[in-house]
Amino acid sequence: MPCMAVRFIVVPQWQGSGSPRRLQISEGAAAIRAGLAAAAVRDVEVPGEPGEAQGAGVQGYSVLRAIREQHARLLADTDGLTITIGGDCGVELAAIGHATRRAAGDLAIVWLDAHGDLNTPASSPSGAFHGMVLRAALGEGVPGLVSEPAATPRPEQVVLGGTRAFDPAERDYVAAHGLRVISPADLGPESLIAAIEATGASSLFIHIDLDVLDPGELRGIGCPEPQGVSAVALIASIAAARARFRLIGAGIAEFTPWSLAEASDDMPTIRRILGALG
Repeated sequence: MPCMAVRFIVVPQWQGSGSPRRLQISEGAAAIRAGLAAAAVRDVEVPGEPGEAQGAGVQGYSVLRAIREQHARLLADTDGLTITIGGDCGVELAAIGHATRRAAGDLAIVWLDAHGDLNTPASSPSGAFHGMVLRAALGEGVPGLVSEPAATPRPEQVVLGGTRAFDPAERDYVAAHGLRVISPADLGPESLIAAIEATGASSLFIHIDLDVLDPGELRGIGCPEPQGVSAVALIASIAAARARFRLIGAGIAEFTPWSLAEASDDMPTIRRILGALG
């Protein structure tokens, strides 16, 4: 696929995370932002307060809704390839909706994440939106934090890669809707391309939660899960998909360094991931 100008929207949102170190997520976004060309970056302003649930069953609902609206406005004002830099995984709701509209339904969503993020407010054990965002993108959630009908992909358009931690309700959803799941051990260029081809789509949105990686590969993981994907396999898979399909949107989320000083140890891996996307 031909190269195009890449734009970045940085959304240092932490209110949707259930990690005990969730405040470090905004520092992770800042660390990634520091390595990007300033002219290519736009920023979403994230309030400092945690927000209120307002009876929605989602922690920080009031703030998350306002951030999503601001993010959606910036996305609507961009063209070409836009990569969202989170923040927690909740930032992907606006990004997926924008990509779905641009692709007019011809879209595969590659969800590279240790977790399914397929809960609803009713099934979530934590009330943290980062564990609900993919389900919300697929049309099930609460007003203000759910895709509109015109921006809602279908479950058969989703490929879960490196996913290995599911809550019971998420397993039920995967089984009921036949979502394609590639285990960490099986994730590679051939398996990912085959799964994307099976969706019938020619356009692509790639989500990368850095916890898809094995904890030994990256220090700044807020919700680590054992037996993850190697950095080599992840980057090769992304690059292969990028070369084979039209990438119209992507996101990197959940960089949770212990400190800004220690973030520098992880940045070479993250830069390689960005390079595979762009």
